[in-house]
Amino acid sequence: MAAIDEYLADVLNRKGSDLHFLAGDPARLRVYGDLQALRPEPLKADFVREALLEIMPQKAISRFEEKDGADFAYSVPGLARFRVNVMRHLHGMGAICRVIPSAALTLDQLSMPDAVRNMCRVNSGLILVTGKTGSGKSTTLAAMIDDINTRVQGHILTVEDPIEFVHQRKSCLISQREVGVHAPSFSAAVHSALREDPDVVLVGEMRDLETISVAVSAAEMGILVMGTLHTNGASATVDRIVNAFPSDKQPHVRTMLSTSLRGVISQQLIPRVGQPGRVAALEIMVNTPAVANLIRQGKIDQLENTMQSGAAHGMRTMDMAITQLLEARAISGREAYRKAINKQRFEQYKDAR
Repeated sequence: MAAIDEYLADVLNRKGSDLHFLAGDPARLRVYGDLQALRPEPLKADFVREALLEIMPQKAISRFEEKDGADFAYSVPGLARFRVNVMRHLHGMGAICRVIPSAALTLDQLSMPDAVRNMCRVNSGLILVTGKTGSGKSTTLAAMIDDINTRVQGHILTVEDPIEFVHQRKSCLISQREVGVHAPSFSAAVHSALREDPDVVLVGEMRDLETISVAVSAAEMGILVMGTLHTNGASATVDRIVNAFPSDKQPHVRTMLSTSLRGVISQQLIPRVGQPGRVAALEIMVNTPAVANLIRQGKIDQLENTMQSGAAHGMRTMDMAITQLLEARAISGREAYRKAINKQRFEQYKDAR
């Protein structure tokens, strides 16, 4: 049993999502979005270093020594699987360990709206799930992949850094690759995937121009591509993709996006009221002819208006999603104000409890 396993077990017992394991500080865990101390005593630098080196694969050690940081997956048999980021900091080494559920939740368990279910039924194009770190992007994508895996007979290929949810073969053949272990980069893995007869390609993170470019091209070729971006909101997501390209290529990229984009799901997690846990607020943009026209013309700032009037297609803005949760009494007025995009609309709830 590794030294860190005891801390990871404590995180799971207290229903935490992350372990913060940094030299010079007490071990901390995140529970429903809040960070709290796991134990009072600060962690000694030598203990942290030995505990982390004990669980790091050799490739991760080499990457850490070269770049002062590394990502890898760590499994504790009979306990859980974790996504680990190891880095250097002022007082020595440290790591953040994110709990990965043993099985993907279903769309039903996540209470996903019909618009998200419908995205899983398209045969080609680009679907993006966005939000800040810890907003549940991986959980949503895993549920969408599981839905396809249950219904369709095809080939699903995932490219991740590291591999998070391990999908079992149901109706689909599933190939899962880890950047740095099975491929040198996201873009190289997706380039290779284009020659491997996939029906669905999951790109764990579209973090650079080359990866974004090959993902959009794959969607244009008739493959269903799913990916994540660290952006807040559908409009910002489209803007980010277009602006990743040189200015002379942007008109062409807008045209490609207008035909290949199927939808954008932007999400954040909000604490429930009256009970432990968090609920997802989902902003949804579906690529209707009106949306496609705005993207093609570069009128990204008008997308929100189209989403506000697109309820018949399952569209909604983040503030609309928050309002729905507030009216259902799933979240408090104060949390609604905190998480809202347009604070003025929720000003009356600013000091509510």
